[in-house]
Amino acid sequence: MIGNIDILVKELCKLPKEVGWVEFKHNNCEPTMVGEDISALANSATLNDRDYAYMIWGVDDGTHEIIGTKVHLQLEKKGEQELENWLRYLLSKNADFEFYGADIDGKHVELIRIHKALNEPVSFQKIDYIRSGSYTKKLHEFPVFRAQLWDKLRHAQFEDVCVKTDQRYEDIIRLLQVDAYFTLLKIPQPAEKEAVVHYLNEDEIIQKQDNGLYSITNLGALLFAKDLNEFARLGRKAMRVVQYKGINRLLIQKEESFIQGYAVCFENIVRYVNALLPSNEDVNAVQLSTTSKFPLPSVREAIANSLIHQDLYITGAAPVVEIFDNRIEVTNPGTPLVDVLRIIDNPPKSRNEKLASLMRRLKMCEELGRGWDRMVLACEAQYLPAPRIEVFQDSTKVTLFSEMEFSNIPMEDKLWSCYLHACLMYIQGDALTNKSLRDRFGIPETSSSSSSRLIKEAIGKNLIKVLDPNTAPRYMKYIPIWA
Repeated sequence: MIGNIDILVKELCKLPKEVGWVEFKHNNCEPTMVGEDISALANSATLNDRDYAYMIWGVDDGTHEIIGTKVHLQLEKKGEQELENWLRYLLSKNADFEFYGADIDGKHVELIRIHKALNEPVSFQKIDYIRSGSYTKKLHEFPVFRAQLWDKLRHAQFEDVCVKTDQRYEDIIRLLQVDAYFTLLKIPQPAEKEAVVHYLNEDEIIQKQDNGLYSITNLGALLFAKDLNEFARLGRKAMRVVQYKGINRLLIQKEESFIQGYAVCFENIVRYVNALLPSNEDVNAVQLSTTSKFPLPSVREAIANSLIHQDLYITGAAPVVEIFDNRIEVTNPGTPLVDVLRIIDNPPKSRNEKLASLMRRLKMCEELGRGWDRMVLACEAQYLPAPRIEVFQDSTKVTLFSEMEFSNIPMEDKLWSCYLHACLMYIQGDALTNKSLRDRFGIPETSSSSSSRLIKEAIGKNLIKVLDPNTAPRYMKYIPIWA
């Protein structure tokens, strides 16, 4: 939310006539033109090292005099569709903007605040635009601009971007859960303001400005915000937990959004999810005990991974946990940076290294490289199918299953579980055998033919291979196909 829109507009009116990150208009609000201009202004903002660009209606383009407008952006439409929804559909995923309106000196003004391009150029209808002087042009027509823009985009990290500027120390304390930072890191919180600022600045949660005030970075807000809605863009990054009745999405039983920073609310998210999970009661025990039908270490790790590995540049999307009677689905924006088939043995890669590093220091997740091992092992300990990974165009979904008889597990999940078991055995210096696979699924020795058939199917799908073809069939061992 912008405060003091009248002051902002008057300051922008003082700018020179040709500035690449501001566009003045009178009444022209043709939708295609607006979409192309949003793309051009977002890219030009990045090129000019500006956090925002602006389209303003009600200001004369030549004199920069406030003349008023008949445009009301919230009421504008393209056909039967609201202008904002139409624009968001045709703009690239990394485009972000907000509509504002105000009366200044008795004259109505409308404004779009456009966030600078991050990660890649902002496109409209799959075409990148740029400002050249006072004109909107296709980016490919200006190879020098395109090279400069990509250079800036490659060196920009989402965590480093300042989401709030010109903040006093009191504002930092009001907006961020500073005490949680010291508590989670097990550091005594200093009494002196300067010492607190030193710690926060060292971890790039805030940045000290030349004017003596402070900026809050995306990293700081994402982890320690008291309310993510206080920060532009980040309100839509709050994790949602949805519980459905039954095994489909027909009826929602409970829904909760966790609007605090991830470090502040992570344990609450995990506890909330665990409380919603079905469990088994052991009535024969001396003391009544309950056991979750889901592998709780896997649940925790899946939630942490969705926060760490999400693509923060994709706007309007956030990690979500969906709970069904027979499964949990954890979805995050973005696709994996490593080959899913090598998820166990490859060194992990994160597109949000600073976020991942600080979350590990805060003990919110496992040490680098252990997360997926832990998830799979926890599933194997309860004879459950391995976590299923599904990669879509702009998102990744991990599904964890509850108790399921071996005969009821879909063949696709049996094969995936067999393959990951072979990977785990291999990195431990061992190999998959008929017995280890039976133990993994809880199959009795009398049903060893079931595991034999599964091994044969996995070999046929090029997931595993025989370690030594000369070994007697009874003692045959198997390793991943890539080993």
